[in-house]
Amino acid sequence: MSSDKKRVQFRAPNRLIDRTDVLAEVLGEDRTDILVTALREYLQEATHDDTLTQEIAAAYYDDVISYEQLKSLVGAEEAANLRALKEQLDEDYVEDVAGL
Repeated sequence: MSSDKKRVQFRAPNRLIDRTDVLAEVLGEDRTDILVTALREYLQEATHDDTLTQEIAAAYYDDVISYEQLKSLVGAEEAANLRALKEQLDEDYVEDVAGL
């Protein structure tokens, strides 16, 4: 196993795993390949959902996730845009507080 992979274990409904096994057999792949592909595609689609992107951005603004985690979810360009906005928001906050 290469160092860029992590072993995970999870429970899933029998029916879902059975369907995965059948698809793996049809495609001549193993279950892991099918699950990794499905997870990769889900994450790709999910991060293009505006509502989820807003939740991810809020987590970044609230320092729940790091910039690197943000970048891995939304891509480098979107992450850079969100970082610039966060910096602008922080600057505005500092100016507002200083003006009191």
